[in-house]
Amino acid sequence: MKTLLSKALTEAGKIQKENFRKKLSFEQKESISSIVTEVDLMCDIVITGLILQQFPNHNILTEESGLLNNNSEFTWVIDPLDGTSNFAAGIPWFGVLIAVFKHDQPVLAGAYLPIDDLLYLAETGKGAFLNGVKLEIPVCELKNSLSGFSIDYTDDAAFVDLGMDWYRFLIKNTRNVRSTNSLVDLMQVAEGRLGLAVNLFTKIWDIAAPWLIIKEAGGQLKHLTDSELIFDLSNEGLMKNYPVIAGSTSIFDQIDIS
Repeated sequence: MKTLLSKALTEAGKIQKENFRKKLSFEQKESISSIVTEVDLMCDIVITGLILQQFPNHNILTEESGLLNNNSEFTWVIDPLDGTSNFAAGIPWFGVLIAVFKHDQPVLAGAYLPIDDLLYLAETGKGAFLNGVKLEIPVCELKNSLSGFSIDYTDDAAFVDLGMDWYRFLIKNTRNVRSTNSLVDLMQVAEGRLGLAVNLFTKIWDIAAPWLIIKEAGGQLKHLTDSELIFDLSNEGLMKNYPVIAGSTSIFDQIDIS
């Protein structure tokens, strides 16, 4: 599965790189913050095809195709093109995310940033690696860290207010705030370049792979309430929102927005 994971990530990344900054059409999905391009669909087809060829009885859950439930203990959770809005705008903050679940927990995970050829892989209990080099998130102070912050469109005023409370906290307590609203922010946490990252709108395919990569690098990716994430692989859970925060263990001890 690990070999197939790497191949699926890089094959989809190749498609993205070949089509980057070319004229593309796109369609809006559930909100003005969410679009899909033909490249999303091309990557989805390639990844699912590779999986079905080698593991035809596994479950597959992708952002674009939904859930294929074969009642297997293994489920591949896929974002074939994370950062679609960036990709469509010609901004190089995008990539591929794939996690392999055994029952309800990720046991293998990968992320690929094709423009910079950065391949992140993690396996439960065996660490996280970037292009073969082990990742270890360093101990860091909140005040000396860059932070990431992302929020999408919503007509829920109370949720926007919650986001602004977090943004205000980051402005006041970290060195500076950055945002790609994509897997790039979370991979920067895994590398220790961002001390923490907050994203108020993510789906399971956005965070399943980063959750394991960050965990195996020595950090945490949790619900914004500081509770552990409970992944929902059911049809009903496909559109569940996961407001999350990721960072080093030392950073979590320094956060207080009350």
